Amino acid sequence: MMLAVVGISYGYAQEKESIPSWAKETKEQKAKRMAWWTHDRFGMFIHWGLYSMPARNENMKMMERTSNERYQRYFDYFNPDLYNPAEWAAIAKATGMKYVVVTTKHLDGFCLWDTKYTDFKVTNTPYGKDVLKALVDAFRAEGIRIGFYYSMIDWNHPHYTYDHAHPNRPDSEEERNEANKNRDMKKYQQYMKNQLTELLTEYGQIDELFLDYSYPGKGHKEWDSEGMLKLIRKLQPQIIVDNRADLNHTSWGWDFLTPELYVPYEWPKVNGERVPWEICQTFDGWSFGYARDQQTWKSTRQLVVMLAETVSKGGNLLMNVGPTGRGTFEDRAVERLKGIEEWMKYHSRSIYGCTQAPDEFQAPKNCLLTYNPETHRLYIHVLEWPTKSLHLPGYEGKVKYAQLLNDASELGWYTQTHADPGAHTVETSKQGDLIMPVPVKQPNVLMPVIELMLEE
Repeated sequence: MMLAVVGISYGYAQEKESIPSWAKETKEQKAKRMAWWTHDRFGMFIHWGLYSMPARNENMKMMERTSNERYQRYFDYFNPDLYNPAEWAAIAKATGMKYVVVTTKHLDGFCLWDTKYTDFKVTNTPYGKDVLKALVDAFRAEGIRIGFYYSMIDWNHPHYTYDHAHPNRPDSEEERNEANKNRDMKKYQQYMKNQLTELLTEYGQIDELFLDYSYPGKGHKEWDSEGMLKLIRKLQPQIIVDNRADLNHTSWGWDFLTPELYVPYEWPKVNGERVPWEICQTFDGWSFGYARDQQTWKSTRQLVVMLAETVSKGGNLLMNVGPTGRGTFEDRAVERLKGIEEWMKYHSRSIYGCTQAPDEFQAPKNCLLTYNPETHRLYIHVLEWPTKSLHLPGYEGKVKYAQLLNDASELGWYTQTHADPGAHTVETSKQGDLIMPVPVKQPNVLMPVIELMLEE
């Protein structure tokens, strides 16, 4: 994972676009294929590999220009003896996460399964077992859908060409060009297809594929992205695929956008049309892999607000955990996951099946809105608890019933448009607004939610 998806634009060809026969699909068919994903909204990302041992970012090999010889020591000693994927799966389920995406192979090229196409794999480490198979079985047993992350970048493969981002690159462009004469990206393309075939045929139904990532000099031509996607669709027709294979110039080469480490200002659009999107986020400032000394961790409340804000703009949140070299979730991660669990226990109705509110509903001050179109309920996520009451702008005649979501306690409302401004005890509002009195003390939850049953 990188901090930014460099060189990707959010435009694609329009009316005269030539769509391959294997990629043709109506909007309704695509919506049906993605329906589980747009309903579930909340997943767990897992970044785990050799980089958990140096414990200072998943891309330390590139950042520190680490040689293959020096990086080999992590391979030689990788032995996560405390790895228990059933515990991971139980935590994810309790937290309210409905799907998982795990790094089968990250940028360093290390593989978490017993692939036939490289020796640089977990079954050749001291641990000696296929950790991916155990993880898939454990999460599937908890009813959690399975997603795979697969890095198209591979700093270990002998035919992956040197470029400006390769940790073992020769210093000058002239030297890189000379070294690349012995490297053949066609062979690497076949390697990726071979591995993807393993991943998409040996582990049952895979629901999401997160390909990572393209940048200037490594794009759809270098990856043979069209050929790769054709294979993916053939092997798993129902799968949903991200937008990092540099096919954004097409309408058919991706299913969802992938902003990273930030929440977009508004629902992302392509050619003026709202599209599916998913943010991947870390607990700390920027490391997806285990980073022992990183202290810039987000609070649990920040994470809960992030989840609500993402859904309020029609998106999904993929919340990352970076397990340790022993195979455990660190205490800080467990603490935050338990905090999210406690909030989701009472408020998941405002997340699952929800999306951005209809345009006719304006968020009250210091609030976020989510909306369930099937139940016709609006959820007001209150970021700052008001002193006396909440003003609902333009809601008159639209609400049948209101309650606090955490305990289902009733809330009332009234309209008051004729009192003098600054009246001693009576609030005033604009025509069409509702005034909703609230308890003096905020409910004892990280972020209170008000549930409105709307008029049909």
